[in-house]
Amino acid sequence: MHRDPDEHDLKLRDLVIHMAKGLVDHPDDVTCEILAAGDDGVLELNTHPDDMGHVIGREGRTARALRLALGAAASRIDRRVTLEITD
Repeated sequence: MHRDPDEHDLKLRDLVIHMAKGLVDHPDDVTCEILAAGDDGVLELNTHPDDMGHVIGREGRTARALRLALGAAASRIDRRVTLEITD
């Protein structure tokens, strides 16, 4: 079922953007789109191609940490959110 993003979806998206901007060399190119809203949400993080390594990190550790922080924030409001990272 498709639904419009609510304030919680927007706050989780803003959290991802805030964390990602702290990692990259081109913070103005960081965007995050809500692909699916609600209890099983999906967010898509887009960065400048040169910044992909910063966001993913060695062996995916940074990406895992971003997903862990997002999951912790989402669980506080009884939601599950998946983070996809694209360039």
